[in-house]
Formats: sequence, C-alpha cells, structure tokens
Amino acid sequence: MKNIGLFGGTFDPIHNGHLHIARAFADEIGLDMVVFLPAGDPYHKEQATKTPAKHRFTMAEMAIADEPRFAVSDCDMVREGATYTFDTVQIFRQQFPAARLWWLLGSDSLMQLHTWHKWQTLVRQVNFAVAMREGATLNQVPRELHAWLGDGLQNGSVKILQAPLYDVSSTQIRQVIRSGKDADSLLPQPVARYIRNQGLYR
Repeated sequence: MKNIGLFGGTFDPIHNGHLHIARAFADEIGLDMVVFLPAGDPYHKEQATKTPAKHRFTMAEMAIADEPRFAVSDCDMVREGATYTFDTVQIFRQQFPAARLWWLLGSDSLMQLHTWHKWQTLVRQVNFAVAMREGATLNQVPRELHAWLGDGLQNGSVKILQAPLYDVSSTQIRQVIRSGKDADSLLPQPVARYIRNQGLYR
C-alpha cells in the first residue's frame, strides 16, 4: 500500500524549514511521496497571500527539483473560492483510492483543528503527522480534540514527528528581503535566485 503525504501551505516563499520538515515527514512515516500543495486563497489566514499563486507554485517546483520523493500539485490553486482541507483530501482519495494518506500539520494548526471545515469527517479520512513547534506540548490541545487525539496516538493514525520545526518563517524571510538584506541562507538556491530575478518581496 502506498503511503502519500500531503503538505499544504501558502509557501510564500517556500524555504529550507519547509524542506527539512518534509524530509522528516517522509523519513519518519515511511512515505513514498510528499505532495506540496500551495494554497490558492487561504480562507483561515488573516491576510490572504499577496504573492500570485503562479510564483509560489514555480518556487515550490524549483525547491523540490532534486528531491525524488517530492511533488507539487496545483489542486488548491485552481479551485474557485475557499479551499478546504476536507475537499483536498477527497480529491486525493479519488486519485489514490488504495493509498494511505497523511496530512502534515504544525502544532499551532493542531490546536485549531476542531474549527476546520467538517473536521470530524476529515479525521476519519486522513492520518495526521504533527510537527511540534519549540515549547508546544500536547497538553495545550483543546478539550474538543482530546478523545480523537488519544485514540489516534494509540491506533497509529496520528504520529508526532521527532524532528522539530525550524525556527524560520516565510513572514520573517519576506521582512528580511524587504529591508534590503540577504535571505539566501534560509532558502533553496534556485528559489533565492528566482526571488531576485522576479523582484519579489521588495
């Protein structure tokens, strides 16, 4: 049975921290493939991303070019209106009916999971791998998620990744570039070049 990981995000821009956690996701869960899913219009982010999806998609493709286990899908970009994780998972269910699907989320998203669209059905249709932020613990998980999380940790449908998240964010990188400094050490080289050539985040 194929093990497929799904990694959604705005990827504005994709950076070394994203690749680090995707590799940990693939290694620790034993995934055949990790699919990066750049968001179209992220309905639950305060401010929808300003960088056109085509740039974010291109940067993601460049970042993973040398990683045989990684792929990029535009399925969240081409859908009209709000894109819900629930619908994305249905699309991959249809594409890979025999696969075991895993959704990667950070511990901050885990704390919000009970507010997601159709979350109670979603958690029955996909497994979850959780990347913990520095200082985050499962004790902080809201009461609504306790029963599901306890069951999932026991039956293996929820895994806590051993690798911690890198302490770097796309927001920080955009700020560094905007201030005229160099963010190359935080980015895959082709992505850093593309940002310069396209004049992004200036």
